[in-house]
Amino acid sequence: MQKAAAFAAIVVGVIMMVAGVVTWVIVSNTLSEQKIVVSDDASCLAGDEVDGPFSAYCQADIINQHTLDATGGKTYAELGQEDPLRETAMTSAFLQSSLFTSVVAFGVAAMAFVLGLMQLLIGLALRSQEAEARAPATGAAPVTAT
Repeated sequence: MQKAAAFAAIVVGVIMMVAGVVTWVIVSNTLSEQKIVVSDDASCLAGDEVDGPFSAYCQADIINQHTLDATGGKTYAELGQEDPLRETAMTSAFLQSSLFTSVVAFGVAAMAFVLGLMQLLIGLALRSQEAEARAPATGAAPVTAT
């Protein structure tokens, strides 16, 4: 039973690690293809290409600031239905949501990788423990250095 558990833990761990890396690469490449650059007036990573979780967060944050400046501090829900700035606020909310979704995807990818690594290590530990339990006892006294 321990052998099967070790094998399953190793396989699941490797699959999770690969899935985490693949997801990270896909999200990063997809963002990079958009050629988005963090606005020069952003509070963080100004001028950086949006291709990772931190640059995506910084760009979403500055989009929010620009929108609030344009709408007099009002959000989409606070603007009247006939207000011409409502469409700007809606587009802004969509862009922010898309960028925040990528931030979450990066987090899930990292979590999958780390959990996969932990699963792999548990599987290797179980396999090592099983090998030690099967090793025949030699009965010889341990050698000690003096």
